Amino acid sequence: MILVFCELKDGKLRKPSTEALSAGRRLADAAGTTLGALFVGAAATGQEEAAAWGADKILSVVDPKLAAYSSDLYAQAVADAVRAQGATVLLAAATALGKDVAPRAAARLGAGYAADVTALSIEGGKLQAVRPVFAGKAFATVSISSDIQVATTRPNVFPAEPKAGPGTLETLPAPAGDFKTIVKEILAKGGAKVDLTEANVIVSGGRGMKAGENFKILEELAEAIGGVVGASRAAVDAGWGVPHSMQVGQTGKVVSPTLYIACGISGAIQHLAGMSGSKYIVAINKDSEAPIFKMASYGIVGDLFEVVPELTKAARELGVGKS
Repeated sequence: MILVFCELKDGKLRKPSTEALSAGRRLADAAGTTLGALFVGAAATGQEEAAAWGADKILSVVDPKLAAYSSDLYAQAVADAVRAQGATVLLAAATALGKDVAPRAAARLGAGYAADVTALSIEGGKLQAVRPVFAGKAFATVSISSDIQVATTRPNVFPAEPKAGPGTLETLPAPAGDFKTIVKEILAKGGAKVDLTEANVIVSGGRGMKAGENFKILEELAEAIGGVVGASRAAVDAGWGVPHSMQVGQTGKVVSPTLYIACGISGAIQHLAGMSGSKYIVAINKDSEAPIFKMASYGIVGDLFEVVPELTKAARELGVGKS
C-alpha cells in the first residue's frame, strides 16, 4: 500500500493533500498496489472527500487528544498506521504540518526520507524522488532503499487529478502511552488567509518597499488579481512589522505559484531559492541590473510606487480577480 497523510481545513481536504493523493494514485497504479488516505484528528468528518482523489481506503485515527496538532502524538499515529497497513510508501504534502510530521514518522519507522520533492516514480519496487538542491540551482534524483520510503510533495507542483476510488472507511486506534507534550490550546492571530505555499498568485515586496505601511499597495494589487502578499527576508528583517509568515525564500517559505510578482526585490539567491518554481515571474524594479530580471518572465524597469497602482487600476477595470 501507498499511504498518504492528509490534512483538512474547515472540514475540507486541503489542496496540497489532493495533490499528494493524486501523486500517490499514480504511483499505486504504476506499482499495482492500493492507495490509502490517512487522517489524524479529533473527529472523523470530511475524510470521505479523499475517495474522489483515488483513495481505495480512508483511514482515520480519532481521539479527543488529537484535536490540536502535537508532533509526538501525530508522528506516532502515522507510524502506527503505516505498520498496521503494511504500507511501503508514505507521502505527505510539504506543508508546515507535513514537513514536521513526515520526518518524525520516518525516524520511528527507520525509513528513508526525501523532502520537498518535485517528481516521484517507482523503480525496481522502490521510490525515486526528484528534489531541488543547492538552493534550487540543481535537481537530484534520490533513490530510497529502505523497506519503507517517505517523501513530502511540494505544493502546486503535482497536478491534482480527480479519480474516484472505493474509499472504504476504517478507524484505527489512537496512539497509546505517555508523550512528552500535549497541546491544550492554539490561539490563532489574524484572519484566515490562503497560505503562501498554496497560493496561485503571490505579490511580494522587498527592500524597495521602504516601509511596512507601503505594503498596502501590494495588498490592493493582490486583492485585485486574487492573490496573497509575500515578502523578502530583507523586508521582514528591516523592522517594518512584516511578519515572518510572509517571508519567501530559503529561510522562509518555498512557493510555486502560477504567477509571482516581485516588487522592489533585487533577487538574492536565498530569495530566488524560494520562488524559482513559479510558472511566471514578473519583476518590478527601478534598477535594470537587478539579478531578479535574469529569472523573470516579464520585467518592468520603473518606480514600483507608480507601476503597482497602475497595475491595480487596470486589473480592477478588467475584472481580473473575479471568478
